Amino acid sequence: MSSPKRRIETDVMKLMMSDYEVTLVNDNMQEFYVIFKGPSETPFAEGKWKVHVELPDQYPYKSPSIGFVNKIFHPNIDEGSGSVCLDVINQTWSPMFDMINIFEVFLPQLLRYPNPTDPLNGEAAALLMREPRSYDARVKGRVEQG
Repeated sequence: MSSPKRRIETDVMKLMMSDYEVTLVNDNMQEFYVIFKGPSETPFAEGKWKVHVELPDQYPYKSPSIGFVNKIFHPNIDEGSGSVCLDVINQTWSPMFDMINIFEVFLPQLLRYPNPTDPLNGEAAALLMREPRSYDARVKGRVEQG
């Protein structure tokens, strides 16, 4: 078995043995869904999102593709497609990182510390910069809608 294939299996198995709910697509370890809970002490705290993950053949040397399936109101996430603008994943990804890092570090940090200066959702970015309380209320409203 090639090194990337072995690494994919190891990382996905670690994720499956963690507290995350993981569902493989067609028993394929390179495409799966993870149920991700919003980080505490944020307007996302009560939320649960289904996150679609695709691992390229070159993983871990190439970053995974991450997207939110259900709607989320956030400056760095495209509300329509669920695409994530995440520098750590897209630009500074390193083979040292694994899937657990994405769900325990990267995504919680993204939700905790949005970057309105590099938005995929201009409306969310503008609201966050102009009226942070209204932004929080809008996020909480979306969370309550499910």
